[in-house]
Amino acid sequence: MKTDIHPENYRKVIFEDSSSGARFLVGSTVDTEDTDKWEDGQEYPLKKIDVSSDTHPFYTGQEKVMDTAGRVERFKARASKARK
Repeated sequence: MKTDIHPENYRKVIFEDSSSGARFLVGSTVDTEDTDKWEDGQEYPLKKIDVSSDTHPFYTGQEKVMDTAGRVERFKARASKARK
């Protein structure tokens, strides 16, 4: 790896998905206040996140469908009243 190409605060950080508890150890420059131990026994900075590849619908294949039928019917009703 080339030397002197990464920022000063580049280090390994644990990212923890708040909704599933999945954890990833990757290099990052994110600011953190917490620390935690990783599987290798060493302590690393910890950043809690809301969504990761473990819970995002694109990666999991679990699509969330919203109820749009009610909105379409209300729109049609408003449109017909506006024409009158």
